[in-house]
Amino acid sequence: MQERETIITQRAVAARLVPAGTEIEIPNETFVTLTQSLGGSFTVSVNGNLARIEGKDADALGKEPPKSDLTPNEDGTINEEQVWQMLHTCFDPEIPVDIVELGLIYDCQIINDGDNGNEVFILMTLTAPGCGMGPVIADEVKYKTESIPNVDKATVELTFDPPWDYGRLSDTAKLELGMM
Repeated sequence: MQERETIITQRAVAARLVPAGTEIEIPNETFVTLTQSLGGSFTVSVNGNLARIEGKDADALGKEPPKSDLTPNEDGTINEEQVWQMLHTCFDPEIPVDIVELGLIYDCQIINDGDNGNEVFILMTLTAPGCGMGPVIADEVKYKTESIPNVDKATVELTFDPPWDYGRLSDTAKLELGMM
């Protein structure tokens, strides 16, 4: 994560307002303040609002898009360690802690099936049921999981049963959030 940095956009860029998730376009040559750059995506302050910009649009901020260094298993199966590594790159745009450390992942199943393809099923929750960024975070989890070598399909399901609570935070998350 970086300190706050004021940037002038180098082109128009799609973004989503935080926490509503509403799609917006930030025009070219707009002053934004980078408030968070974790997991390959960026949270910026623009016109008094927070907005999230996906990593694939990093060039609009004069940044490099994230690169993957994952290598495929030679036997064609999914590497479970790579799945967890990728999940650790997904962040809530308002909280500088990844979704695994926040305790948002309830289940992760890997199905290596040569005949029907390799699938990852992820059951997750959010810190609040009304979070407008919920679908955005779930889409990011799906997109990033499907970018892992040998993953043919990722299914991400949101649940609120049981509801998330602070007891699900890892010690790492508690330390980062100043709760320890």
